[in-house]
Amino acid sequence: MTSLNRRSFLKAAGVAAAGSGLHMLAQAPQQAGQTVSPNDHIQIALIGAGGQGQGDTKNAVQVPGVKLVAVADCYDGRLAHSKELWGSDVFTTRDYREVLARKDIDAVIIATPDHWHKQAAVDSMKAGKDVYCEKPMIHLYSDGPEIIATANSTKRIIQIGSQRVSSIVYAKAKELLASGAIGKLNMVSAHWDRNSAIGAWDYTVPLDASPETCDWPRFLGTAPKIPFNAEQFFQWRKWKAYGSGVAGDLFVHLFSGTHFITNSLGPTRAMATGGLRFWKDGRNVPDVMVALFDYEEGFNLSLRVNFVNGGSESEGLLFTGSEGTIEIAGNSVTVNRVPREKEPGYTVSTFTEAMQKRYLDQYREKYPIEHPVGPPPVGVERYVAPKGYSDSYDHFHNFFNSVRSRKPVVEDAEFGFRAAGAALLSNLSMEKEKIVQWNPQAMKLA
Repeated sequence: MTSLNRRSFLKAAGVAAAGSGLHMLAQAPQQAGQTVSPNDHIQIALIGAGGQGQGDTKNAVQVPGVKLVAVADCYDGRLAHSKELWGSDVFTTRDYREVLARKDIDAVIIATPDHWHKQAAVDSMKAGKDVYCEKPMIHLYSDGPEIIATANSTKRIIQIGSQRVSSIVYAKAKELLASGAIGKLNMVSAHWDRNSAIGAWDYTVPLDASPETCDWPRFLGTAPKIPFNAEQFFQWRKWKAYGSGVAGDLFVHLFSGTHFITNSLGPTRAMATGGLRFWKDGRNVPDVMVALFDYEEGFNLSLRVNFVNGGSESEGLLFTGSEGTIEIAGNSVTVNRVPREKEPGYTVSTFTEAMQKRYLDQYREKYPIEHPVGPPPVGVERYVAPKGYSDSYDHFHNFFNSVRSRKPVVEDAEFGFRAAGAALLSNLSMEKEKIVQWNPQAMKLA
């Protein structure tokens, strides 16, 4: 695995092609080569072995000293495939409580549907396990306080899985904003657009899907009890009973990145609109959503997700300040410094020539022409992560460091609740068809 950690990035960020404004990041010595003593080994279990869960685990086990020993999932085929991926000795079960009862497990990855996040996280922490829980941390607002209280009472480590808060690219954007590179922030614009069936959550249903191979009652959990439905089992993001729509899947990533970079606790109010414009296949969540948010820090956030955008997938954030912009796109961050004019300018051409002269004489007394000293400031600089860089790896690396050291994680339950709570305001605003209020300090709907 090729990885570059945050500290190495910040040291390397000053390496630039002379005069070009392009900062090529030097490749650092890789963490994966380090040795870990047997006493520092961490044994993990996966709860929810779908695409996200298997992807998370593939990243997690590349961190030195981490081993997967157990997997829980409600579909037999994923349990069998887990053994194909990680060895026949991996313990598998449909019931995650059997995983939590094992004394040889130090931490769990929770990658279940959203409506299981709270219960699985609470049960895991009460069983003495540290937790990496996929975003969004909550499905309902009532989930947040219970997860936070359990983390505090059990003293367990919990990291929420929005990996951008561990990204070296986002760390550079945070540094640039804090340095005043773009003046006073006034607007953040973020989007995540897709244009494919898979991108719109039409995940493949296996040919053997049935009540025999799928533990449908366990999957439903607290959701309404309905007859077995293979689409809802394997494409659960399309239904609000199990998922949180585009807000919980994608908006929450954009909130996490924005809050990390700006040091904000979250918005104070929100309004959203959207609808089901194209994917009218029985789902009951929008495929297009646009939302606006107010922040006490003096900036606004606009978000957009469009699953029918007519082009390729695109994701990005643009931070606009009084003196420039910072843009994140993929594994790069670009700062465009545009210093404000030191004089306001004038529009006198429609005046008489005499009045123009009088006005310009007074104007130049107040704003004398300044002759710049030295070369002009660099306008655009771009910082690019090395090829193959993975913020997901770094996020797990940070998590396991905290598991070993018991030091705080980069994305704890309060951060996760504030990001998810802000994102789900979009759904609430659409449902109520009005502006909704949120208290980011108290983490409560106002």
